[in-house]
Amino acid sequence: MSTKVDNSRGSDGLLSDKFENSIVNRVKVRLQFTGWMQYIPNLMLATVFLLLAGVGSLIGLVPAVFVWTPLTISSLLYLNLLFDLITVKWGFRPEEPLPISNEDLDAFDLMRTRKSCRAYQDRKLTDAHREEVMTQVERYSQKDYLLGEQSIRFEYLAAPIFVWPVVGAQEFLVAITPKPYNRMAVVDVGRSLQKVVLHATRMGLGTCWVGPGADHKSITEQLGDRFDPEKEQIICICAMGYPSSYKPLAIRIATLKMSSTRLPLSQLFFKGPQFEEPLDTTTKPYSDYGRCYEVCQWSPSSYNSQTTRCAAIMEESNNEAIARFDFAAATTSRFYAPVALGIWCANWELGCEALGQKGSFQVLSEEERHVTNLPDSPQYDTSWVVE
Repeated sequence: MSTKVDNSRGSDGLLSDKFENSIVNRVKVRLQFTGWMQYIPNLMLATVFLLLAGVGSLIGLVPAVFVWTPLTISSLLYLNLLFDLITVKWGFRPEEPLPISNEDLDAFDLMRTRKSCRAYQDRKLTDAHREEVMTQVERYSQKDYLLGEQSIRFEYLAAPIFVWPVVGAQEFLVAITPKPYNRMAVVDVGRSLQKVVLHATRMGLGTCWVGPGADHKSITEQLGDRFDPEKEQIICICAMGYPSSYKPLAIRIATLKMSSTRLPLSQLFFKGPQFEEPLDTTTKPYSDYGRCYEVCQWSPSSYNSQTTRCAAIMEESNNEAIARFDFAAATTSRFYAPVALGIWCANWELGCEALGQKGSFQVLSEEERHVTNLPDSPQYDTSWVVE
């Protein structure tokens, strides 16, 4: 099995542009960024069942069960919608307890425990929690930690900005790089922010990466003079706070679906620089990296697209010893794919540290890798070089 880079823009770029400028799309965006879109699926489904009950009643010849069953389902969905609006949209709900920390988890269980939190309590982080998070932000945005040459930074923002599909979030980290595009800076955003996210998870906080679901206009307005649109660009944001049990039905279903599905390892990890032969992670010497493969497999990515690939490269003089692992992107995305790859790098790094597998990330040239990149191969970004 081989993996090839996806250079396509879509089935029809012109149709895509027309949709983006259409009234339907503008209404959709308006609903998203005013916080109403999360409730529309419930409303539509309830209405569909109500119409089915109405049609059955009008026909009059169908058994009563074909009227009362959809009517009952419709009533339950409308009641659930009302409950969601009262407790989530309008915030009338009892105070929830602070979460318990995950200090007892090892690195791998911590990374597997972390899931996108899409609903937050109506309270700000304590001063102690905020200070601890910002200490990690400072640590992982230092120049000597980054893989690339370009600086990155994270701004803390406490404001109800427009994000989708998160509800109740009041505090965010905004990832910013200089405006001239630099791919490694985007990778560094993913790698650095993931380290902060995992530390927040250990503290018991909820986090959610937000890329295309963030309204950049509202973010820049809230940042004010802390952001210069002429010289800087926002890569992504991360919502952060105390998780809430109250969330709209649509978000519950979407979260359950996205948190339970991932591509198999055979489609993510490969043997050799051309990303063609699936890697058998259960055999030596690959098995020495244990759950490192698993925590990368379950890393977050935009719309759960899983765009990162990894290839194990053997030493030229010893075909039984691993020289490095090459990390590459399977799509031409300029932002979301390198962010996702950076997240993989953070998880891989922490996993290797937990296992005592020594190495470091390095950006290697084609000459150093002894590889010529093929046009349709995944786009190489960085390598974990084994010590």
